[in-house]
Amino acid sequence: NFLGLDNAQVRLTLDYSPFDWLNVGLGHTGVRKTYDGFLKYRLLRQSKGKVNMPVSVTGFSSLYYSALRNHEDLPTNTSDRFSYVNELIIARKFSQNFSMELVPTVVHFNVVETREDNNSIFALGVAGRYKITRMHAITLEYIHQFNGNKYPDAETNKMVPYNNALSVGFDIETGGHVFQLFITNSRGVAEPYTFAQTTGSWLDGDLHFGFNISRVFTIN
Repeated sequence: NFLGLDNAQVRLTLDYSPFDWLNVGLGHTGVRKTYDGFLKYRLLRQSKGKVNMPVSVTGFSSLYYSALRNHEDLPTNTSDRFSYVNELIIARKFSQNFSMELVPTVVHFNVVETREDNNSIFALGVAGRYKITRMHAITLEYIHQFNGNKYPDAETNKMVPYNNALSVGFDIETGGHVFQLFITNSRGVAEPYTFAQTTGSWLDGDLHFGFNISRVFTIN
């Protein structure tokens, strides 16, 4: 249970930037006992002047491994436990206070539950951030699936589509730390489950409160 931390929906990550254009990291989340490694690499940076670039473009690639113990309903082959995410993050800062991004995403599962399910899910994330003070901001994120799969509903015993994830948040910057408080219909935490396996619904009141804490350390 990852020293007891998996008793809650917790994700821990540690990442490092060897260059100003590259970020590499490792993570763990309690959902399906998932371990992951990821790369984030800057392709373009928004700029004015000698070079006019209207947007920033960043690539994100990650690999996930589910370490759940084997039983009759789980895949036994090691390769069956892997999933992958590739994103292109297209962002623009419209003003000192307002910024948005579009995130075309492909999520791939090596193994899915039924033959009718898609191994690869195509999705588009849309996110915005508005600073209401120098240290506080409101955020909004929506993820639309174009070919989402279905899952068995426990109450009706029928196959129902996974929902699109919608999150509303509030950021607090304290100088050294950034605290992000949010309400969402997704409990996935890690990208494959947030983008492609959200079961909660805002219309049904199936909402969850979460928070992120980020800290940057600089090595001189």
